[in-house]
Amino acid sequence: QKQTKQTIVFLNFSYLFYHKMMKKASSYKKRNASKAGTWYSNDDEKLNRQINGWLENVDRNESIQGTRAIIGPHAGYAYSGQSAAYAYKYINPENINTVIVLGPMHCKYLKNKCYLSPASSCETPFGDIPINKGLNQELFDKGSGKFLWMNREIDEEEHSLEMHFPYIFKIMEGHDYNMVHVMIGDLSDKAQKEFGRIFADYLDDPNYFFIVSSDFCHWGKRFGFQHYDEEHDEIYQSIEALDKQGIEAIETQDPSEFSRYLKSTRNTICGRMAIGVLLHTIQVAETEFDLEFVYYTQSNKCKQFNKDSSVSYASGILSVKNNDNDNDNQEEEEENNNNN
Repeated sequence: QKQTKQTIVFLNFSYLFYHKMMKKASSYKKRNASKAGTWYSNDDEKLNRQINGWLENVDRNESIQGTRAIIGPHAGYAYSGQSAAYAYKYINPENINTVIVLGPMHCKYLKNKCYLSPASSCETPFGDIPINKGLNQELFDKGSGKFLWMNREIDEEEHSLEMHFPYIFKIMEGHDYNMVHVMIGDLSDKAQKEFGRIFADYLDDPNYFFIVSSDFCHWGKRFGFQHYDEEHDEIYQSIEALDKQGIEAIETQDPSEFSRYLKSTRNTICGRMAIGVLLHTIQVAETEFDLEFVYYTQSNKCKQFNKDSSVSYASGILSVKNNDNDNDNQEEEEENNNNN
């Protein structure tokens, strides 16, 4: 009995110590742009020309309005800069106060938890993006242990979030806004659902905007993934078909459908957990949404098993459902039926 009491006291002390340490994040003033000069240009004028050029290349579908979230890539801009522009072209900055960026971890493994940054701002070649520290703390408190505070080393080593910062700065330029960036750990379906509940209120609020960072299939020996469907003549065609199946699953907005796809194909979509969180967030949110992918490409058209490799990039748009269009379509369908 005495030993049991001692164990309880120890566990209580351990919990209090852990909770205290987690609440006291080791903050730092600025997250440095560690990938500038390698993954993208650190010359602000050159970078500005590049991003403006990519955005100008996009022929936007004007029927898509009320964007609340995008899914976009995080590779070096030489590979994915144009693909990212297809997503960012659909952002209207007017009502956005806070941008929430969700991205995967490549530099550290974390099971069923996510990292928040204690930094006060994030550096880009154009200037610094302020962090919404109040929202960070709010998320931490809501999570009840599901969020941890990352340190500077982890924050600056990870590229999946930083690759979106220059685009965010450009799109939001001239507007008063801030940002929160979240590193998504290796989450079970249950954990994804729990984080979806946490984020749902913000997705319902037009003053918040979500950016989900993900590349699609990583194909080749160096990635340990060489799926090939013999129904297709070329490897790159097989890769595209595999990715398009995943895109269709995501567009259903059903996290179970996407989870089944991942389990059956093992496709190497690196931001799959972040996408899963978004899908669960959609399920909990009160707003009705449309989710549509507007662009797809690959870094290389693979033809040889022994030599080739590629990474796929896709751009998805989550927008508020336009019920007027549904009514128009229904009226048109009824009119056609009457004519028949």
